[in-house]
Amino acid sequence: MRSIKQIGIFLFVLVLVSCEYFNVKKTSPEAILKEELRTFNWQEVDAYPSFALCDSSESKQVRKLCFERTLTTHIAEYLQKEALIVTKDVQDTILLQFQLSEKGVLALLNAKIDSLTTKEIPNIGSLLVQSLDSLPQIFPALKRGQQVKTEFVLPIIVKVN
Repeated sequence: MRSIKQIGIFLFVLVLVSCEYFNVKKTSPEAILKEELRTFNWQEVDAYPSFALCDSSESKQVRKLCFERTLTTHIAEYLQKEALIVTKDVQDTILLQFQLSEKGVLALLNAKIDSLTTKEIPNIGSLLVQSLDSLPQIFPALKRGQQVKTEFVLPIIVKVN
């Protein structure tokens, strides 16, 4: 009889303790968001910005190269159309820092231009900004299906004889 009571008490305690294993732990949306943001790579996008002619490209890397090449070519062609008169030959690589909004608006944030180039072509900054006015429509970068703001640096080679 005593052993039956002991077994009963043991089973009762076992059931009480094991109930803790059946409790479902609820996770708050804030905790899920915090964990997601911790593992989120903010430096990479799912799809780079692009022009319409680059959208047919299969891979992400090819679309990126097409976008950079199209933008570089457009700016270079604009500068070639301008009648630039210099007293000394100019050969410079200008680093242009751009920001593309989530709406597809491209803005020139900064341009690293050699002092000789600035001396020979004083209006180079305004010419670079004007070259962006006639760009075809740009589709912004995508991150998880959402259009996002991006910044990037693009080198432009300026050569005037």
